[in-house]
Amino acid sequence: MIDGQYYTPDVTTLCGIDEAGRGPIAGPLVVAGVILPKSHAITGLFDSKQLSEKTRERLFPLIQDEAIAYEIKIVDIATIDALNIYRATQEAMTEIAMTLNADFTLTDAMPLLVPMAHHAIVKGDTLSESIAAASILAKVTRDRTMVAAEETYPGYGFAQHKGYPTAQHLAMLKKRGVSPMHRKSFQPVKDMLK
Repeated sequence: MIDGQYYTPDVTTLCGIDEAGRGPIAGPLVVAGVILPKSHAITGLFDSKQLSEKTRERLFPLIQDEAIAYEIKIVDIATIDALNIYRATQEAMTEIAMTLNADFTLTDAMPLLVPMAHHAIVKGDTLSESIAAASILAKVTRDRTMVAAEETYPGYGFAQHKGYPTAQHLAMLKKRGVSPMHRKSFQPVKDMLK
C-alpha cells in the first residue's frame, strides 16, 4: 500500500476518501473519509467490493475505533438527481476533506473542488489503506441503508441487489413501478416516468 510515501515532516495526517453507490439506480450515495494513525493495528484493508460482507462488517467497527477521525456522508436521491452523480460525489468528497482537514487527502479517482493538498488515485481503494478504509465505511453504511429500504418498500429486492440494475431489480421495477428509493434521473427509471 502506498500511504507511507505521502508522510513527510509537513504531512502527519493523511485522509482517504471513497464512495459507495455511484452505479445503482436506487438508493443514496454514501461517501466516507478516514484519517488512520500512521501505525495502526488493522489488517486486511482493501477495496470493499472485493471483500466479503462478513469481512466488511468485521472491519467496520475496527476502522471506527482506530481512526483518528472519520466522517460518513449520505447523499440523498433528490441531491443526486439535481446535481448528477459525478457532481454529487465530488461535492460530498470535498465537504468531507474540508471537515476532516488532514495535511494531505487521497481520493479514489476524484479531484476535489478546493485548492487543498490532495491526490486523486485511480483504483485508490486497492492501493491506499486510507481509501480502502473509507470504502468499507461507505459500503457497509450504504448496504445497511438498502437492507432497511427493503422493509419500507418490500418486493423490490433492495436487500439483495442494493439498488444495482440486476435482472431481478429491473423485473420488479417494471412490475411495481418507480418507488421513492429510485433515482429519477437514471435510466431506465427516467423513461418509466415519461
